[in-house]
Amino acid sequence: MGIALVIVFVLGYLAIAFEHPLNVNKAASALITGTLCWTIYILSSHNPDHVNEELLSNLGEIASILFFLLGAMTIVEIIDGYNGFEFIKTKLRTRSKSLLLVFIAIITFFLSALLDNLTTSIVMTSLCVKLLKEKNDRLWFAGIIIISANAGGAWSPLGDVTTTMLWIGGQITALNIIIKLILPSLICCLVPVLIVSFKFRGQKIDPPVVNGLPEEDLKQGKIMMIVGVLLLLFVPFFKIFTGLPPFMGMIMALGVIWIFTSVLHFRLGFESKKRVSVASALQQIDSPSILFFLGILLAVAALQANGLLHDLATVLSSTFKNDYLIGISLGILSAIIDNVPLVAAAQGMYPLTQYPTDHNFWEFLAFTAGTGGSMIIIGSAAGVAVMGIEKIDFLWYMTRIGWLAILGFAAGIVVFILQAMFLF
Repeated sequence: MGIALVIVFVLGYLAIAFEHPLNVNKAASALITGTLCWTIYILSSHNPDHVNEELLSNLGEIASILFFLLGAMTIVEIIDGYNGFEFIKTKLRTRSKSLLLVFIAIITFFLSALLDNLTTSIVMTSLCVKLLKEKNDRLWFAGIIIISANAGGAWSPLGDVTTTMLWIGGQITALNIIIKLILPSLICCLVPVLIVSFKFRGQKIDPPVVNGLPEEDLKQGKIMMIVGVLLLLFVPFFKIFTGLPPFMGMIMALGVIWIFTSVLHFRLGFESKKRVSVASALQQIDSPSILFFLGILLAVAALQANGLLHDLATVLSSTFKNDYLIGISLGILSAIIDNVPLVAAAQGMYPLTQYPTDHNFWEFLAFTAGTGGSMIIIGSAAGVAVMGIEKIDFLWYMTRIGWLAILGFAAGIVVFILQAMFLF
């Protein structure tokens, strides 16, 4: 059964990678792969009821991610519908593509630590759509946004789901993970940024201009931008104070902005209301990308439920017998297999008696699992979201951005090890 699951997963992965040559939407390949993996698992099981329980349990976790993604994309779409990004465009006055890339990367890096890498990648990619006219430029910027968002999320207990898992599990503390990982994460971000900025050296963009909008529309756009960002910032704090999953905070934020837009435009005619309503924004969401995310997470969940991921972690531990090599291996694997079950497996394998709270192993794992997913575009939630917004080709990302992510990943590892040897 295990071999059959791996074969189906690999074939599905290849179908996703060669989406354009095969002319088959990646969402279809992912949905079929996820369904087949669970079908193989239940047909080979002696306890189908247990498999169904595992499926429903995993579906709850997957649904929380999908609802979070749906809410974040809707809020960003509402901001865009009110021309909220026009306000930011007027503040980014540089005409240099290199400087703009650096600004976008730095903002993404720190914003992802406050929000999370998924929400931040959606916001910043949507902003770049407004700032850049050429598709090729937007693709390069999108690749850097993915790397920056994942690097920024790794050093914050709120920024990446795996860092949050380690924080909640007692493996790390909030202040210590920030101190230990902010420098390696920053280097992981800056190395690719500097390389790509050199590519754009000397190139100019048209100065951002507001598209002749009435003053009242610009004012409403500014208000909606502020409200939208504040609501997105509200999500991690809601989680801290209530203990509820992040998607609950996002649903709350979506409900609030829904009421806010209704109150703001209660005097408008029907057509005007429809243009700026949450209902119309929901119709603009890229549903195939959400279905793709559903399929790929279902496939990974089947591997986890079958115990294959735990077995893989055990093999890595017995093979390398070195904390850094294990962490690097898990980071590389997180580019192929979702980092959440990999970190969950590591938490189950290594008790706190072996690696106590704030041990270097946990901090290193937070860094590698958080940043390793940048190597492949579907290796992280941020990558999947950006892929859906900009319709990035899997192979294009692999050949143009993947090696940059690897360089940043390696540079961050070197900094972490040197830091552990000489500073902490």
